[in-house]
Amino acid sequence: LRLISQSTPTDKHAVVIMDQASWHQSYLADSFKNVTIIHIPSYSPELNPIEQVWSWLRQNEIANRCFECYDDIVDKLCSAWNRFCADKSRVISLCFRDWTMLTN
Repeated sequence: LRLISQSTPTDKHAVVIMDQASWHQSYLADSFKNVTIIHIPSYSPELNPIEQVWSWLRQNEIANRCFECYDDIVDKLCSAWNRFCADKSRVISLCFRDWTMLTN
């Protein structure tokens, strides 16, 4: 949160959306005047874009694969992540929802 606060221009305000995992300590944002935390409801993976990404990666890159060792898993997952990030249309299709548009 500190890095988000520091990188947010002085005339802007950052909004961080978190699920309600116990390790997400929203009270930590209280010390930053330019950061607000919004919690999504529990058990709402459709509201959390990274859940869509992990689901796609599992189904398309990880499932039914054999890995030789831990480092092989890490290497293959990093490669899969990089391929995913390079595919802008896939990122948009999995992470963007019309109903999430916010306007000033």
